[in-house]
Amino acid sequence: MSEQHTNALIHESSPYLLQHAHNPVDWHPWGEVALKKAKKENKPLLISIGYSACHWCHVMEKESFEDSAVAAIMNENFICIKVDREERPDVDQVYMNAVQLMTGKGGWPLNCIATPDGRPFYGGTYFPKEQWMEVLKKLTEVYKNEPSKVEEYANKLTRGIQASDLIEKKQATNNFSLDSLTKGLNKWKQMVDTAEGGMNQAPKFPMPNNYQFLLNCNFIQPDSELKAHLDLSLKKMAFGGIYDHLGGGFARYSTDTEWKVPHFEKMLYDNAQLISLYSEAYRQNPKPLYKNVVYESIEFVERELRDGSGAFYSALDADTEGEEGKFYVWKKEELREILRSDFDLFARHFNVNEKGFWENGNYILLRNEEDDVLAQKAEMSLADYRNKIEKLKEKLFQLREKRTKPGLDDKSLTSWNALQLKGLCDAYLSFHDKHHLALAEENAAFIVQKQTKEDNSLHHSFKNGRSSIEGYLEDYAFCMEAFIALYQCTFKEEYLKQAEAWADFCIEHFFDEKSGMFFFTADNSEALIARKLEVNDNVIPASNSALAKSLHQLGLLLEKKEYVNLSQQMLSNMQEQLSGYLPAASNWGILQLRMAKPYYEVAICGPQALNEQMKLQAHYFPNHISLGSENKNSSLPLLEGKLDVAKTTFYVCENKVCQLPVKQVEKAIIQLKTN
Repeated sequence: MSEQHTNALIHESSPYLLQHAHNPVDWHPWGEVALKKAKKENKPLLISIGYSACHWCHVMEKESFEDSAVAAIMNENFICIKVDREERPDVDQVYMNAVQLMTGKGGWPLNCIATPDGRPFYGGTYFPKEQWMEVLKKLTEVYKNEPSKVEEYANKLTRGIQASDLIEKKQATNNFSLDSLTKGLNKWKQMVDTAEGGMNQAPKFPMPNNYQFLLNCNFIQPDSELKAHLDLSLKKMAFGGIYDHLGGGFARYSTDTEWKVPHFEKMLYDNAQLISLYSEAYRQNPKPLYKNVVYESIEFVERELRDGSGAFYSALDADTEGEEGKFYVWKKEELREILRSDFDLFARHFNVNEKGFWENGNYILLRNEEDDVLAQKAEMSLADYRNKIEKLKEKLFQLREKRTKPGLDDKSLTSWNALQLKGLCDAYLSFHDKHHLALAEENAAFIVQKQTKEDNSLHHSFKNGRSSIEGYLEDYAFCMEAFIALYQCTFKEEYLKQAEAWADFCIEHFFDEKSGMFFFTADNSEALIARKLEVNDNVIPASNSALAKSLHQLGLLLEKKEYVNLSQQMLSNMQEQLSGYLPAASNWGILQLRMAKPYYEVAICGPQALNEQMKLQAHYFPNHISLGSENKNSSLPLLEGKLDVAKTTFYVCENKVCQLPVKQVEKAIIQLKTN
């Protein structure tokens, strides 16, 4: 069928932009062409931002952007720009900040009206069709008839955006304590859900970095209340409807307090970080549930989000055939017909009952009882029960595979790929599965060969064999963290050298001397109305906190004091946030733990260095980083004079002082415990 309408988005590669390419709205991609057109015609910009897996973005498109009457108002009075927030997080940051300042909240779809040069003066999120038309008509009148009012408000709001994340450069220190974390944790404990885990609110997001911090914190300073909350949250997330019990992987968030009804989109960045979280949790507390989550989630990512080059795609849509969650939910009659005599056992395990009922006769699979309890009720051995459930899951999974699948966002983002690479490394360090390492190294090769340029700058996006968009700070920070983790898995020094090259590029092109922090965009990037500093941790950690952690580790591994000094300056700037709202500074909290308490470098040298590293990594010791070599060649300063050993030897060092070398991993563990 020939399309009735085609706009400028038809030439883009973003799946989200291409979804709107045949709207009657005369959409333009963000760029100089649209901005020049707005100035020439003296029309305000209508900037609409979303992403391909966003349910309410699809709703607004169907209600408004596919409607000819709505499109006529938009086309006549505005220059309309569509932005994929995942491709252009820099643009999204600016206009999300604007809407939050105007309304006190944000989300997607994000719709902002701005002057031709990009200064916003009105904004919101989702608008129903009639309200949207009314808003557009009023804004058109105001822009034409009250230009001074528009200018005044746009200038005021722009100043607010520019000032909103200014960071004051504090006196740098290398003397950190746990005091600010203790204050922040005491406030955090008042906000948790003691029945269902997570925060005491809806919607609920997994926030994996929050729980990685709590894991670290409980190791350094054991706290029974904190550990109980951590264990409960990890269990409830894995038991909830937010987790895909048939195909593995997590949805983006739960709409309720019980982790029951998700918005069904499945994002690479969530699953990457949750793989890391449950891998680390398994080392601290080896529950079969945690291992299952890791393996099933990796299988999901490999099956649904991996291309032939070793890269990972971005997301699966929430909707199938225009209906949210259709791919994942089940009718009771359907299950009864498929499972027959096994229905009652399956229904009890996955709550095909009042607890699992959602809407329109549909049930969401979720759990609330442990396997051993359910096995006892079924009068089966635990092994037989688990085997039976796995067979039933596989049967339903194969039938589900015949359904129409959710839409795929098949662009590959460097930053999200790096998070997935880190997840695979953490899984390998926990379970020593060589397949996980093979996936990790193939992904690392993709990042180096396709996304890294000769000057060590990065591309942000990759699609259909083409790399595009200059990298943001998040690309460099997460790649550095991932390659340091990959070095931990392999002791291949080229991974550290690449991380070092990215660090130097960041210092040259992103560093802000005034604040001691790093801008989100490079000094040669397109200038927006504000150059932002990203410091608050969210569903994805802040690029500054990730970079600070990596600079600290690289500084220790390479003995580059300038990296450590930068990291200390950045952390010094964040002390108020740590004692204030700690969940939004949890990644900084991990760095604070490393700097407040002994953080060891463990040099492992000798013919079995990698094998001994795997033995050490099977235990949970977040207070160290390893380096090592199986031969006598290494460029790392800390390995000098330690390589000429016949039997593999551990050197546990801290602040340039090493304890007595030991030959057994058990003795190295004892030294690591003396913190």
